[in-house]
Amino acid sequence: MFKTTRGLILREVKYKEADRILTILTEDMGKITAKARGALRKGSKTSAATQFLAFSELTMFENRGYWSVNEGSTIEEFKGLRSDISALALASYFAECVEALSDVDQPDPHMLQLILNCLFALSNNMYTQEHIKTAFEFRLMSLAGYEPDLTACAVCGKQDPEEPYFSPRNGMICCKACKNNEFEANIRLCNASLQALRYIVYSEPRRLLSFSLAEDALERASNAAETYLLMQTERKFNALNYWRQVK
Repeated sequence: MFKTTRGLILREVKYKEADRILTILTEDMGKITAKARGALRKGSKTSAATQFLAFSELTMFENRGYWSVNEGSTIEEFKGLRSDISALALASYFAECVEALSDVDQPDPHMLQLILNCLFALSNNMYTQEHIKTAFEFRLMSLAGYEPDLTACAVCGKQDPEEPYFSPRNGMICCKACKNNEFEANIRLCNASLQALRYIVYSEPRRLLSFSLAEDALERASNAAETYLLMQTERKFNALNYWRQVK
């Protein structure tokens, strides 16, 4: 069976002499694994379309549950990432996160849209890397079923606590006066960082990155987003550690 789809290459692994084994987040099939035979040979017609972080249109053949890429053409290569080591490292982290949190054979167009938008912004240096990373992490968690409750203090119900604290363990906020060991609300926010995190969770996808924060508020929001993702996924991401070294 032949199938043409569009997808982002989340991971590529060299196989044998000239083949690639790909992890692809597709528009209509979700996350799949496919082999690109001969993609590493000189002059291969599928080489560019099957490289890491390429968003491509792919024609594939399915046989006994295994997909093989027959043809491919790139839609977006995000070339700006290739000349900036820190941007590439951060993009690799995004791909790692999506691979970990997406489901096999379950389409998720919102998750695909999220990473494509963030890769485009990162490739074109539209915002700071910390800004894009914060938005990506917190929105990704919401899409993956870990949406935090930022509407009000979990204890007293106050909607705009003056000194809010975020609980990465429980995904909720508390006032300073209400926080205790039971809720593990140990990340201090400020009004601006709380509003930004709310915006990230609830905004329209195309407007996700359209917020502004002072450096100290962005640092608080960034800490909350990263800690929440790492705590809820209960894993480490190699590309994140590398990005910290090279940024």
